Amino acid sequence: MEDRAGYRDALLALAERADVRAVAPMREVDVFTLARNESAFEAQMLPTFPSFEMLRTVHDRSRLVETAADAGVAVPETRLLGEVDDWERHQIVKPRLVLLADEYEGTTSPDRLESTGSATLLQPGVEPDRESIRKRMGHEPIVQEYVPGSEYALWALYDDGEPVATCGKHQLRAYKYSGGTSVCRETVSIPDLETAGTAVLDALDWNGPASVQFVKDERTGEFTLLEVNPRFWLSLACPIAAGLDFPHLFWQIAGGESVNGSTSYEDGVATHLLRGELVHLHSVLRDEFPLVDPPRFRQAARDVAQSVYDQPNFDYLCLDDPGPFLRDLRNVFPWGSG
Repeated sequence: MEDRAGYRDALLALAERADVRAVAPMREVDVFTLARNESAFEAQMLPTFPSFEMLRTVHDRSRLVETAADAGVAVPETRLLGEVDDWERHQIVKPRLVLLADEYEGTTSPDRLESTGSATLLQPGVEPDRESIRKRMGHEPIVQEYVPGSEYALWALYDDGEPVATCGKHQLRAYKYSGGTSVCRETVSIPDLETAGTAVLDALDWNGPASVQFVKDERTGEFTLLEVNPRFWLSLACPIAAGLDFPHLFWQIAGGESVNGSTSYEDGVATHLLRGELVHLHSVLRDEFPLVDPPRFRQAARDVAQSVYDQPNFDYLCLDDPGPFLRDLRNVFPWGSG
């Protein structure tokens, strides 16, 4: 983003409208803008987003790991890139900062917000090009131990430090077969996942929506923290399909109303991002990653087809309202938009 002030003013103009009750953050720049200009937005609406100090901790993964560890949650061993001298271990390098902002590291232009990229699995026994990584991520990144296992999350909505509703998620497939953003996921109820997720958010004294990401360590069974997404998650359709309407609860909180919607949900409800399922299969065919072996393509294709058949629930596709699906296709494939 090259015009922070312009985006702030646009959101403020939206918040000032009589027919707008809240601004729901869906991206990191959204929640950053809300939290950084907290007093200006609170003059127009009730705060349904974290304070800037909360957000700083979440956006700095080193600080987040320390906070979670102090709360008794399992975390991966985490060091700055420059502190690592053993490259034989199974490790992953990722940005320490979720966003590059002047308030976070002091070298970015005050009117810019920049993405720092994604995590990279490291080849054991091969020392990476540290300067190349630093240049690509724009700051000193972190190296974490690689924790093998399945990815989970606790989706949550908090109101001034108190949980309003939570829902467990098990990631079935991601864009890449090695993991990452999910394209197929299902709802789960796992007490240990609930305990770990709420412990992190309680320690942050959280406010607003959040998705606390974990990997269930296949060696120990512990839920080990990956990160916290301080906003609504992209797979919001999944808990709604399972009976937990987070947007409706958010709307009630934003209006200062008592929450009267259901906070329970059905286990085992899965939803799909259809184009993401195709990207996943392409990854199985074409990608190669250290530390993670790809599934057999035929089995992966059968898994996708079977789960779509068994649970035809989709992030955007709905026969009664095809508009969001068509809009998503246009966003990805902008035919004729020039």
